[in-house]
Amino acid sequence: MDLKLESKKEVVDSKNNSNKRVNNSKREQNTFKKERAQRRDNNAIKIIPLGGLNEVGKNITAIEYKNDIFVIDCGLKFPDDDMFGIDLVIPDITYLVKNKDKVRGIFLTHGHEDHLGALPYILKQLNVPVFGTKLTLGILSVKLKEHYIDYAELNVVKPKDIVKIGSVTMEFIKNNHSIADAVSIAIHTPIGIIFHTGDFKIDFTPIDGEIADLGRIAELGKKGIICMLGESTNVEKPGYTISEKVIGKTFEDIFGKAKSRIIVATFASNVHRIQQIINAAAMYGRKVAISGRSMENITGVAKELGYIQFDENVLIGIDEINRWAPEKIVIITTGTQGEPMSALARMASGDHKKVSIAQGDTVILSATPIPGNEKLVSKVINKLFKSGAEVIYESLAKVHVSGHACQEELKLMLALAKPKFFIPIHGEFRHLKQHVDLAASLGIDRKNMMIMECGEVVEIRKNSITKVGTVPSGQIFVDGLGVGDVGNIVLKDRKHLSQDGVLTVVVTIDSQTGSIIAGPDIISRGFVYVRESERLIENIRDIVKEILRDCEEDGITDWSTLKSNIKDRLRNFLYEKTKRRPMILPIIMEI
Repeated sequence: MDLKLESKKEVVDSKNNSNKRVNNSKREQNTFKKERAQRRDNNAIKIIPLGGLNEVGKNITAIEYKNDIFVIDCGLKFPDDDMFGIDLVIPDITYLVKNKDKVRGIFLTHGHEDHLGALPYILKQLNVPVFGTKLTLGILSVKLKEHYIDYAELNVVKPKDIVKIGSVTMEFIKNNHSIADAVSIAIHTPIGIIFHTGDFKIDFTPIDGEIADLGRIAELGKKGIICMLGESTNVEKPGYTISEKVIGKTFEDIFGKAKSRIIVATFASNVHRIQQIINAAAMYGRKVAISGRSMENITGVAKELGYIQFDENVLIGIDEINRWAPEKIVIITTGTQGEPMSALARMASGDHKKVSIAQGDTVILSATPIPGNEKLVSKVINKLFKSGAEVIYESLAKVHVSGHACQEELKLMLALAKPKFFIPIHGEFRHLKQHVDLAASLGIDRKNMMIMECGEVVEIRKNSITKVGTVPSGQIFVDGLGVGDVGNIVLKDRKHLSQDGVLTVVVTIDSQTGSIIAGPDIISRGFVYVRESERLIENIRDIVKEILRDCEEDGITDWSTLKSNIKDRLRNFLYEKTKRRPMILPIIMEI
């Protein structure tokens, strides 16, 4: 190669490298300036869901702006099948407790358990003001009284009310749901409006005549909703959710044909459904009795606050039902999910103290099984049929409608709100994903939508939505009076016990010589039936004696070593003989 050409190439390469270094340096400086500007600018809204995502229930979301945290809902969920013995599951609020000086209040969208049921436990850790509509707080008050909480600050609001706290304003907007007094919440901040739909459906003929304030939502959409948090429960269902009013006509038809007693099971919180049952009963001259503690409590609160209206002569006590002819009685009860201890399940099993299912009774299940409860519900239905009752449920008649929006209603909400950013909430991952797809079909850019996990933190600025980290989140188990004292290790043990049982080995040894004084006694629970497994039990005794003799000869007297040797040898032996792995509990006593 010519030397002059080589020289020119070196000069060009040198210039190119120099330009690259300059460009890289400029990019680094710009990135640094941008990051520094963002650090200076704390004018961002943080969305922090602590529950309700990738699960059904346990809904709770924290909205954080500067030094203020506003909590939307605080619900519980019922345990999954593998949560043996657990009564309830509540959210982990470690982040809120750590930042309790910033928490300005808990704002409730409605009175369902999955939106307020955790408050009796949470308020003991985080005693902050609670805001909700009249019925919502009425239901909450009953729960707090049961937990001996008399110090909570409850603030009643109504649709169109505005609560100003610092630089943020909370606005309550009427919506429709399967419980009265449900609202959406708009959080007005200097950056823009965060719109939380709450659970909703669009019902143009609601029982109370109060239609959702779609006009106000449209106004906020024009004003500029920077981010919408939209419920996703029914996103898989096309079309529209049927109006609650349809159920009233079905009840009238069924009540008109029923020849004997009528028993209706429904959700205690669905006061509109209860109102329609009472209306149908009054139409045909029937008396109404209430069964189930939660049903009695909520019906009493709803009547006191004016959300249920009926002639006092219509309602009778459950103890009075035998004073009237069967064709004059309607019983409203709990137990739509087949819960073993619910009133309907006990009636079906013949264990209810006041009500026994009789030949010719008409039983109406006015609800849909929550996913996972199908088997329990089927079991109750079968028992009711065997008792001679005529059972009517959703697949046989229109005795239930959902309180959640289907696809066309979700589209309408998005179209009215016109959010810049969108975060689907309240549902499993498939629901959240399909809600994003639905929003994308309306033209919302996928870059402006975010599918979140519980505990993730999303930061919203005027022109960006970004995941910026995580906070502690998860599940706290309520088991009896214990809250949080049962964890994954205990649940693992309970699962182990449920699958293979437990084998207890009890032996008494001489503290001086290590020789066996009594035993070994073998106790089996959930593993094998001792009387039918005598040879296996004798083999276990022989192995334990052999282990103890070997340890005595080797001079081993440490209890932990003795127990470990027993567990190891028996575990292998039992699996070889039975292909089971029971929990082995050696108990060694010294004398």
